[in-house]
Amino acid sequence: MRLIPDDIIEHYGLKEKALNGYAYMEIRRGMYGLPQAGILANKLLRERLARHGYFEQPHTPGLWKHTSRPIWFNLCVDDFGVKYIGDDNLKHLFAALRKETYEIVEDWSGDLYCGISLDWNYDKRYVDISMAKYVGKQLLRYDHPHPEKPQHCPYSPNPIKYGKDNQETVPCDTSPKLDEKGKKRIQQIVGSFLYYARAVDPTILMALSAIASQQSAPTEQMRNRVHQFLDYMATQPDAKIRYRASDMVLNVHSDASYLSAPKARSRAGGYFFLGSIPKDDSPIIINGAIHITCTILKLVAASAAEAELGALFLNAQEAKVIRLVLEELGHPQPPIPIHIDNTTTVGIVNNTIKRQRSRAMEMRYFWLLDAEAQRLFRFYYQPGQENLGDYPSKHHSADIHQHVRPYYVHMNSSPTSLPRAAKPSTR
Repeated sequence: MRLIPDDIIEHYGLKEKALNGYAYMEIRRGMYGLPQAGILANKLLRERLARHGYFEQPHTPGLWKHTSRPIWFNLCVDDFGVKYIGDDNLKHLFAALRKETYEIVEDWSGDLYCGISLDWNYDKRYVDISMAKYVGKQLLRYDHPHPEKPQHCPYSPNPIKYGKDNQETVPCDTSPKLDEKGKKRIQQIVGSFLYYARAVDPTILMALSAIASQQSAPTEQMRNRVHQFLDYMATQPDAKIRYRASDMVLNVHSDASYLSAPKARSRAGGYFFLGSIPKDDSPIIINGAIHITCTILKLVAASAAEAELGALFLNAQEAKVIRLVLEELGHPQPPIPIHIDNTTTVGIVNNTIKRQRSRAMEMRYFWLLDAEAQRLFRFYYQPGQENLGDYPSKHHSADIHQHVRPYYVHMNSSPTSLPRAAKPSTR
C-alpha cells in the first residue's frame, strides 16, 4: 500500500480492500509497460483462434494458417498481413476475430504494412515497396544539410594495391576517438537506417555494416565516413524495390571478399530472390531481393577459396530457414539453386575435385557436401560480374555504385534478367 499514491487509494477505496498492508489485483488485459503483456496477449490469441482452426506455424514465428482453409496471415504486433484464396476464407478470419471480442479495422487495399508502402499492380503482376519521406525525416532529425555536390558512394573503398601487396590486410583506423556524444550520434544513425536498408535499400547495407563494426569505439575518420553516408542518403532519398510474379523458387547468389575487413578478416555477401529454376544456356530471370547477406566471417580464412566456402556456408544456412518459411506459406521448393563465382568452391561442395589443402579448412563448412547429397541445394558456377552476391561483399567506387544500383533497387533502367545460366557442376 505504501507504494500506491494516496489519490489512487482514495479513488478505488483500497483501504477497505487491503490486507496486512497489501492490495491484491488480477490483471485481465494487457497493461502498458508490463514486460509480460506481449506474451500474455499472444497466448490468449492462440487459445481463442485455436477454437476456429487457426494455429501458428511450427518453424516460422508470427506466421499463422488454418487447418483446412487456404489462408495464411503474418502477425506483427497488431497488424495482420493476410494471404488468402477466396473472399469466403478471409471473411471467416474476420468473423473469428470479432467473435472473440477483438476490434478490427479492414484495409482491403493493403497499401501499408510495418511502415512499408505497397503499390500493387495486379494487371502487370508486380508490387513496388518503398518508404517515402523516411530518409528526409532522418536527415532533418540529425540536422544534416543537403550536399552541394551529389554523392554516389556511401562508403569510400580503400585504395587498390597492385602486385605483391594486393592481398595485404586493411590497415586499422588510428585517428582520435570520439567523445560519448559523438559515439551516441553514430549509433543512432546506424539504428535509424538499418531497417530502411533491410526493407527497401540494400545498397547501403555494406556501408552500415562497416560503420556498425566500429560504433562501439568510433573515431574522427568514422565520423567523416558517416557524414559521407548521409550525403549519399540525401542524394538517393527514395529507394524502391519491385517484386514480380514468379514460380516462387528461392534462388541464391553467394560471394566473398578476401581480407577486405580489418584484422585480416573476410566478408560474406549473398543475394536471395524468388524466381524459377535456372535453365542451361537461358537468361536468369531476376527479382527484387527478399534478403541480403552482408557480414564479416568470424573465422580468419587462410585463402580466398576458404572465404568463398565460408560465405557459402552462411548463405546456405539462411537459405534453409527461408526454404522452411516458403514451404509453410504453401510453396514447395526444389533443390535450391545457389550461384558461386569460385570454381574451387564449386568443386569442393559438389565433390568433383580431389581435396588436399581443403582438408585444413574449417570443418563445419563441409556440411554443404551433406546438404548437396540430400538434394537441398544445387550449386552453379557463375562468373563474378553476373553474381549479384558480389556487390554487398565489398566497398565500391562511385561509378560502380551508379552502374549496379538499378540491379538492387527499382529504376527505369533496371534489368529483368542476367546473361545465360551456367551449367551446374556434376559428379
